[in-house]
Amino acid sequence: MKTNAKTKTKKGLLIALISILGVAVIAASAFFIYTGVYYHADGEAIKAYLAEKPTVTKETISGGVEVFRGEEVKAGLIFYPGGKVEYNAYEPLMAAFAERGYLGLLVKMPFNLAVLKPNAASGLREKFPEVTEWYIGGHSLGGSMAAHYASAHAGDFAGLLLLGSYAADDLSGTELDVISVYGSEYRVMKRDKYEASKAYYPEGRFFECVVEGGCHGHFGFYGAQKGDGSPSVDRATQIKVTVDFFTATVGR
Repeated sequence: MKTNAKTKTKKGLLIALISILGVAVIAASAFFIYTGVYYHADGEAIKAYLAEKPTVTKETISGGVEVFRGEEVKAGLIFYPGGKVEYNAYEPLMAAFAERGYLGLLVKMPFNLAVLKPNAASGLREKFPEVTEWYIGGHSLGGSMAAHYASAHAGDFAGLLLLGSYAADDLSGTELDVISVYGSEYRVMKRDKYEASKAYYPEGRFFECVVEGGCHGHFGFYGAQKGDGSPSVDRATQIKVTVDFFTATVGR
């Protein structure tokens, strides 16, 4: 009887183990299927855009972080890409910032999801000690994750840039300037959550810009975003409006 009981116990454990492994395999498969479909950067369009900015240089440092530098550096900007968007799709945006005096650090995220590495900014500022003023920001999911990081490291940054994005963390007790930019034709960002998030920002330090004719996906150079609106301005124009507003707002 004891032998039968032991046998049944072993069979039960084996069945449980097989079930757990089965669930793990299914979950892993679902994850890789989900992350395997993403927005690819438009390489040719990016190449053409960067060719128009000969004063901007680009290098890649450890972790795949791309560094953009113009003729002068007044401040630094760490940027998190949007969810399921190939990070180099934001090279034109970072080049535009570099041309205006910002050392741009474009962060590469695991599986193109900033939520998997919200602390990606850690240690980056220290690599450039000559830069004394820093901003952090991102697009869509990347912006929310940048806000999450800023909420715990507010003293490290002068401001937060949110592109088609909003914070889910309370920043009201910080001294961060929060600059929000989105397109008038966006259809991806949830408007009710965006409006509610304004309560999380420091009083008198929230600055908002609506790009007329812009959309959610035009902050990067990649294919049309699913569910987005129909833009009436091109990506280069939306990027220029964004950079102009940001630099005018922060006084740089």
